[in-house]
Amino acid sequence: MTAPIVVAGGSRAALRRNFRRGVWRVLRRKPSRMLGVVILIGFAFMGAVGPLLYPERLPRDDDALYAPPSWEHPFGTDFEGTDVLALVVTGSRYVLMTALVTALITVVLGTAIGLFAGFRRGRWDSVLMRITDMKLTIPALPLLLVLSTVWKFESAVEMGLVLGLLGWGGVARAVRAQSLSLRERGFVEAARGLGLPTTHIIGRELLPSMAPFIAMNMLIAVTGAVYAQVGLFFLGVLPFEANNWGVMLNLSVFGGGALTSTAALPYMMAPLLAILLLTLGIVLVVDAMDEIFNPRLREE
Repeated sequence: MTAPIVVAGGSRAALRRNFRRGVWRVLRRKPSRMLGVVILIGFAFMGAVGPLLYPERLPRDDDALYAPPSWEHPFGTDFEGTDVLALVVTGSRYVLMTALVTALITVVLGTAIGLFAGFRRGRWDSVLMRITDMKLTIPALPLLLVLSTVWKFESAVEMGLVLGLLGWGGVARAVRAQSLSLRERGFVEAARGLGLPTTHIIGRELLPSMAPFIAMNMLIAVTGAVYAQVGLFFLGVLPFEANNWGVMLNLSVFGGGALTSTAALPYMMAPLLAILLLTLGIVLVVDAMDEIFNPRLREE
């Protein structure tokens, strides 16, 4: 009685080993993809550990306001004499945590609604898609303007929760389209013929087949969340209750005149370079994932 279990377990272990080897081959084939992985690991480390390397209140030097880049201050200082690199590192936690929470809520909620609507179709599909359509018509910026009058968004989780609840509609629509295609495949028909419950078919048959699509949407959602929150803080829509890259951009442009004076230019360029580097890492990893999960794109 134990032999089939051992064989099945051995088969799953072999599949996992083969998958890891395939991932390593795809990453190694193009050094740029390995660079993307290194960049994302670096940002994850910076967001988790970086702020612990600095005191809670960053030191200021009144004699070095808008100091130019140097060995001591690689990106110069801001209008208070605070090291710009320290501001980028300490502000990364809010930005990255918000992006992660946003991506999780966006993907989980959008995937759940899209899968269920696409698989069940009929009345459930109509109701869920009408809710999705109504959500897509809600303008996010005016809603955030109203919320900012009563909500300070001091916590990255709060910010991520709001952005996630405002951003799941597109994922739900895309996942529904994918599930409508997959539900007609032979393996799903076989599962329905065996009388397996809907939760089993969705969780064990449809969801694994859509894992690559969902994973790539999650990375794309991270990028969108970074742009959204940084843009809102830059425009001054949200109060400056926490240090982050958007606040740095706002203060450098509107307070330091970085667009007209070179003194505050490093203060503006530092968060822009961080955003650009993070986006580059995500793009390179998504390119690798596209080949990992799509056999037709794999090079022999």
